[in-house]
This record gives sequence, structure tokens and C-alpha cells, in this order.
Amino acid sequence: MKKIAFLLVFIFNVSANGFTQEFRCNVTVSATRIQGANQNLFRTMQSDLYEFMNNRKWTDHIYSYDEKIKCNILIRLDEQISVDEFRGSIQVQLRRPVFNSSYETTLVNIKDNDFRCKYVEFQPLEFNETSNRDNLTNIMAYYAYIILGYDYDSFSPEGGTPFFEKAQAIVNNSQNAREKGWKAFESERNRYWLIENILNKSYSDFRKCMYEYHRRGLDLMSERVEEGRANIATSLKYIQKVFRRRPSLYILQMFFDAKSDELVNIFSKSYPDEKKRVLTILNEVDPSNGSKYEKIGKEEGM
Repeated sequence: MKKIAFLLVFIFNVSANGFTQEFRCNVTVSATRIQGANQNLFRTMQSDLYEFMNNRKWTDHIYSYDEKIKCNILIRLDEQISVDEFRGSIQVQLRRPVFNSSYETTLVNIKDNDFRCKYVEFQPLEFNETSNRDNLTNIMAYYAYIILGYDYDSFSPEGGTPFFEKAQAIVNNSQNAREKGWKAFESERNRYWLIENILNKSYSDFRKCMYEYHRRGLDLMSERVEEGRANIATSLKYIQKVFRRRPSLYILQMFFDAKSDELVNIFSKSYPDEKKRVLTILNEVDPSNGSKYEKIGKEEGM
């Protein structure tokens, strides 16, 4: 009996600690703009989506609690189209810890205005990787794989490919969906183009940047600040190459939405020559944030 009890305890510990799910995902559903709606419905929806993201196994990998990926999803519902159908937006944010520090860097900060879903309270959420029966779970799963892809790319060269391919499969399966966000002709900046940009070999330098910037840049700065910062400066040349191929790429906008403030903080403490080189690149590839980048040249190293 003791052996059986020990075995049961061991199995429980492995299940609880060794094979935990991938995400520590904070999900918020806000429906304050929908007047007269039953707010309990949206609280249940929030709870169901939290369970969907955090209790589902998205990979075959083993995660400890401390290794779980921290992310935030905010769904803002603006309109109730019918009893069980809603329209609004979804914002997805992903932060990644930097090695040997308390700092967390933003990898993804994206707002998707093509959010439309059906939700019936207390009806189980179902996701099928080979169909587009439920737009709500398709969108959530799509962004789960985008989060995984970005996270893995930041730790190993193109390490996120299997997850990006799963996101692409969801897009392919949703080409007949009546909801917007999945098709090329609808917009230049939607779910279709995000994954197309990421997996397009013509823009593979973007993914090289993601690895060099994070693994060989930020992760090195706690021990060798100047070397890590120099690697980040070098990684920006990959972004420059992509920009010169196609300046309007969605992934470039996403990169600077997540990184512009961080770049100012990193390079305002740099040397004059490095500042000049970085500013030349940034002013070319991200002119909309030019006034922000002026701080790099004004501030002296600290």
C-alpha cells in the first residue's frame, strides 16, 4: 500500500509540476460600452477564455511554473449584434523575462480591431484545428500560437516555426469565414498578413533580429552591457534590410510598437558613435517615432 501511495503522490507531482501548461495569461473581457447588457454573461465569458488559454496544453514541452509565458489579452466588446454575437477588439501583449535581471521586455503589443464572435453562456468552448466552426476559439488559438512563436524565436533562431505554422493553418482554415480578419484582401494589417509576413522567407531577417536582439542582446547585458548593446545595434541592421524590401510590412509596425521606448532607454546610455549609427537606422525605418528617438542623442550615458 505504501508503494501505491508513493506512486500516486509521484504521479500527482509530475502532473502538477512537470507538465504544467504553457501560459500565465491574464484575460480581461470589458463590455462597458454595451448598455443594458447582462454583465454576468461577460464575466462568465472572461472565465471561460481564461480557462481556455491557461488550462489547455498547447505544446509537447514541459514547463515549470516559473517558465510559464506571461501574457495579457484584453477583449473590448463594443457592440452586441444579436443575443449571442458581439463585435469589438482584442489586444494581445507578451512580455519576456531578461536573463539574470528583474526586467521584462515586450515582444508583442498588438491590437486587432476585427474581433467578432458568438458566445453562449455555459456552453463549452470548442477548438478544432482543422475547421473554422467557432471564430472565438479560432482567434484565441491563433494568438496563442503567435505568442508561442514569438517567445520561442527570441530564445533560438526561428525556434517558433512550428507554432507559427499552426497559426497559419488556422488562417488557411478560416478563408471561408464570414468574419473579417482572416483574408488578404480585407486589410494590409490583419491576422492573415501578420502570419504571412512572419513566415515569408523574403523577410526572414526580421526573425534573425528577434533572436539577436533578445538572446544575444538583452540577455547578455546583465553581464556584459556594452557587448549586449552592440549586438542589439547590429540586430537593427536586419530590420533595416526588411524595411528596404518592403517598408509597409505589418511586422515592422508591430516591432516598433513594442520596442521604440525600450530602444530609447538602451541607446541613450550608449557612446556617441553607436548612438549616431543607431539613430541613422531608426530614423530611416521608423520615422513616425523620430521625435522620440531624439532623446537618444540628447541624453548622455548614465
